[in-house]
Amino acid sequence: MNTMTATPSPFSPADRPQLGLRERKKIKTREAIRTATYALVKEQGYDATTIEQIAERAEVSPSTVFRYFPTKEDIVITDEFDPIIMDELRARPADEPWMVTLRYVMRKAIQFGLKEDEETSRLRSHLMVQVPAVRSRMMESMSVTGNMLCQAIAERTGRDPESLEVRVYAMSLIGGLMEASLYWAESGHQGEFSDLVERAMDVLEHGLSE
Repeated sequence: MNTMTATPSPFSPADRPQLGLRERKKIKTREAIRTATYALVKEQGYDATTIEQIAERAEVSPSTVFRYFPTKEDIVITDEFDPIIMDELRARPADEPWMVTLRYVMRKAIQFGLKEDEETSRLRSHLMVQVPAVRSRMMESMSVTGNMLCQAIAERTGRDPESLEVRVYAMSLIGGLMEASLYWAESGHQGEFSDLVERAMDVLEHGLSE
């Protein structure tokens, strides 16, 4: 995540050949809105940044911004990674241990995300700590990612995606990743985020070891 230009990452579906022109344009519009938002937030702060300013910077109308993102907080927390992570999970060998699969996919997602736009990753996690509305909206959005993860877990294990066990497991993972991001920001982004995620995965796999 670099100088707030948010170049499309290899993990993004924007340039996938199977997507039609209309879908690619939608993704590029979302990227333009996010790029404008992060640039403005860096320049003047989150609270001072308005939807009208974002629209002007992204060269779209305010109604277009709201069509893609219902709230300003959604611009900060939304990315294109969820469906791609799902594809990666489903592409792993069916007989591979589940935690091995999760660690591989999380490592790959972090590698692509931080490599392409590390500054935005740092700013996003900082806003989660500093802006209650962003953190609250992030927690609300976790249910969407959790539902997707429930489907992936169910496909791998043969369990009911609506079962309590699958839902608890999926949300434990999502919550752990969110806490790792908050911890990273609270500690001044010291160390590697990937190392914190590995520690979070260790807790999920082994619990609180002595």
